[in-house]
Amino acid sequence: MTFAKNDRSGPEPSKREWFSEMIGRTRFVVLIAVIAVLLVSFSLFLQGTLLALNTIYETWRDMFAQGVASQSGTLAVEFLEVVGTMLKAVVFYLIGIGLYSLFIRPLNLTSALGVESLADLEQKVVSVVIVILGVTFLEHFIRWEKPLDTLYFAGALALAGGALVLFQQVHKGSGGDLQQPQAKLRARRELFEHDQEQREIGEQEVQRAERVTEAKAAGRIPAESGSE
Repeated sequence: MTFAKNDRSGPEPSKREWFSEMIGRTRFVVLIAVIAVLLVSFSLFLQGTLLALNTIYETWRDMFAQGVASQSGTLAVEFLEVVGTMLKAVVFYLIGIGLYSLFIRPLNLTSALGVESLADLEQKVVSVVIVILGVTFLEHFIRWEKPLDTLYFAGALALAGGALVLFQQVHKGSGGDLQQPQAKLRARRELFEHDQEQREIGEQEVQRAERVTEAKAAGRIPAESGSE
């Protein structure tokens, strides 16, 4: 994805424009979080890979030495631990690339994954966390060491998972960043293509917002819909 260079020729910016430019540039501090989160993600991916290789080696070694009976009940748990580690790595990876795309430079990868806003990022992360909870419970269920503790654990995970699912349903399709696609697209274009930090609100936008407010008050459009 290529971006047009901003034409710096013209009158000198005013003090207000200079201050807005400086405030807008503070978004690059997010790079610190992006680098840290991606390092955690890569570390988890590496640990998961090593854990997978070690598990594969040990299971085949035990199978050749002791037969198929040596794998009863433990094989699934060991590989589920690998899956859990990889899913945790995916969570941090989504957060890292999502923050980079939202604050630094838009990526085609995040668009392909459906991450176009902070609300989208929350939804994706919560979805993976729910899967991690399910995998964690499955590990305990397969072990079945203490049935009563497993039951308590299942209840706790059910409450946590239910709360996360409820959070997804409540916030699904809501939020100003999801309800104003044209304004968001225009702002991203001005920021990333024209390197313009300060946003100007035109008269047409004000009139459009007034019309939408009147339409909501009259009940012609749903109250939760956006202004565009």
